[in-house]
Amino acid sequence: MIVEGRGGVQPLAEGGVGPISIDRTGALIVTDGHGRYYEAARKGNLFVAYATLTAPVIYTTAAGTGGPLIWNGSANYNVSLLAVGMSVSVVTTVAGGLGITGNIGQTSAPTSTTAIDGNKNTLIGGRAPASTAYRVGTVVNAGNFLMPLAQAHTGALTVDTSGFSWEDIGGMVIIPPNAWASIAATATLTTLQVQVGLLYEEIPIL
Repeated sequence: MIVEGRGGVQPLAEGGVGPISIDRTGALIVTDGHGRYYEAARKGNLFVAYATLTAPVIYTTAAGTGGPLIWNGSANYNVSLLAVGMSVSVVTTVAGGLGITGNIGQTSAPTSTTAIDGNKNTLIGGRAPASTAYRVGTVVNAGNFLMPLAQAHTGALTVDTSGFSWEDIGGMVIIPPNAWASIAATATLTTLQVQVGLLYEEIPIL
């Protein structure tokens, strides 16, 4: 099959059909139509959950894990984790790391939960999420993996060199129905106070 293109850019109406665009060397010209999250946000499937945590527990602890702790109690969506943002306001007395954990077998809501600090559709005025976010909760099965994302220092906050903390994880962690995922630690990070945001997409199961 031979694919031909035309040099330059040809404006098209919505739904129109036209030639692909190449440059004068014959190279295909490719450009993003919008920002990378635009389509998911436009469809109302993109959400952000925000939680302030004190002394996050080690990922192998089922009680009081999180957060945000995302439980997918729906039957119609997979939850895809896209990015994590963190900001430390009180340092820890135990050095360690923060990352993502999760597990299956959560057929009902976690117990001993505390309310999430914020959970909204990034499409302003969009639908409520089908999954449920908590600040922390007690799960049936403790986390069985940890993907480290950040480290927590024991040095004074005023001299700590950490700053902007935003990790794009590109959907590599998926929460299927009756499963959960959350932020957790490599050890119980005593006295640490950290603000965490999780960006995630709910993808319909076809």
